[in-house]
Amino acid sequence: MELGFFTMPIHPVGKDWRVSLAEDREAFLLADQLGFKEAYVGEHVTDAAENITHCITFIAWLAAATKNIRLGTGTVNMPNTHPAAAAAQVAMLDHMLDGRFNFGISPGGLASDAEVFGNLDNDRNAMFLEGIDTILKIWESEAPYNIEGKYWKISTERTQMTDIGQGIMPKPLQRPHPPIVVTAVAPFSKGVTAAAARGWDPISANFLLKKWVKTHWPRYVEGCEQGGRPADPANWRVARSVFVADDMDTAREYALGPQSPYRFYYSQLLSKMKKHGRANLFKPDQDMSDDEVTLDGVMEECVIWGTPDKVADGILGLREEVGDFGTLLYAGKDWADPELGRKSMTLLAEKSMPIVNAAIGASSAAAE
Repeated sequence: MELGFFTMPIHPVGKDWRVSLAEDREAFLLADQLGFKEAYVGEHVTDAAENITHCITFIAWLAAATKNIRLGTGTVNMPNTHPAAAAAQVAMLDHMLDGRFNFGISPGGLASDAEVFGNLDNDRNAMFLEGIDTILKIWESEAPYNIEGKYWKISTERTQMTDIGQGIMPKPLQRPHPPIVVTAVAPFSKGVTAAAARGWDPISANFLLKKWVKTHWPRYVEGCEQGGRPADPANWRVARSVFVADDMDTAREYALGPQSPYRFYYSQLLSKMKKHGRANLFKPDQDMSDDEVTLDGVMEECVIWGTPDKVADGILGLREEVGDFGTLLYAGKDWADPELGRKSMTLLAEKSMPIVNAAIGASSAAAE
C-alpha cells in the first residue's frame, strides 16, 4: 500500500491566513521528504475556514520546492472556471512539475462557491462534463479551435496569427494528458463508474463512512469493464483522517478532545452537510434522521487514531472492511499543535505503514 496526502484544509476562521497557508505548504514538503507518493489540495473561494482559493496556484508554490512527490489538484471545480483558463494553467503546471502532476476534477461541492460563480441553479454535473470534455478537446486539437457547447465556446479564429504563435493554446507535458482522478463523495457513486469507463481513477473521500467507501469498488469495476480495461486495486485511492502519536493519551486528546482539530474539522463538515441536505454521507442507515447523526458518531467512524501499532491495525481493519486499495491518502488537518501535526505524518510513514505493508505481504504470501 502506498501513502499519499490529501487536504481540503479547515482552519479556525480567525487564524492568520499567512500562518495557515505556510502550515499547509509545510505539510506538502514534509510529505515529499517522508516519501509520500502523491499529494492533492482542494480549493474553495467562499469559505474562510477552507481557505485555499485556487489549488493550481498553491501547487505552483510547491513545484520547485518538491523533489519526488506527484502533486494533484483536489480538485479543480469545473463549473467555476473557464475551461480555456484551466487547460492553459494545467498545461503549464505539468511542465513546471516535469510531469509530476495528476489532474483532479469535480463539479464542486460548496454551495456558496456555486452561488458566487452564478451556477447554483445550473446543472453543475452537465457543466462539469462539458468543462472537462472541452479541456481534453483543446489539448488534442490545433489552433484555431472550434469547440462549442452549451456553456462555453472556444475559438481563436478571428484573432489567430499562428505563424508568430498567437492564438495557440499550450498542451501538457504528459501526453495525451496528465492522469485524471475524480473524488467520490457519495454512496454507490455513479460518477465512479462513468469516470472509470473513461480511464480515470477514483479517490474515496475521507468523510465517507467505511460502508459507503466499500460501495465504490464495484462501481469502479463496472466502469473499467465498460472501458475495456482491467480494474486494478492499485489505482483506487482511499482518503482517511489519521492521527498518530507516541502515546495513547496524547493521541486520544489531539484526535478526539474538545480542542481537537479533528473534532473542529468534522463539526464544520457535519454542519455544512446537514444544512445542504447531504448528511446521508454520515448515515449508516439512510432512513436515519439528520438529528440522529452525531459528531461523536461521525468521528468514531471516520478517524483512525492511536500509537503506531494501533493505527496500523486500524488501517488494516479499514482494508479488510472496504477491500484492497492501492493508496491511503492521509487527510490534512489544521496544525493546532505543529509539532504533533508533523510527528503524526512522520510516525505514520516510518512506523505504521511498514507494519501495514508487512502484514499485507504476509497475507498475500499465505494465499499463494
